Amino acid sequence: MPRNFFNWTFNDVVSFLKKNNFRLNYTNASHYYYVGRHIGSLRNVCVPYHGAKTIKPRTMKGIILQSGIPKAQWFGK
Repeated sequence: MPRNFFNWTFNDVVSFLKKNNFRLNYTNASHYYYVGRHIGSLRNVCVPYHGAKTIKPRTMKGIILQSGIPKAQWFGK
């Protein structure tokens, strides 16, 4: 599993979200919207899909904030 902001792909993010009980809500063009609960609150996370390219670090930070899951859990620390 990736360990920092620079090497996450769409498939890595989706598999991590699914392991944390998020599910696909809907898609809009190349953006996939996942919904799930974290610490009692409902969260909606937008994940862009651009093939096998890695997700940009700034976008990855936004995904982490939207999910509400701590960075330490994302990076396995």
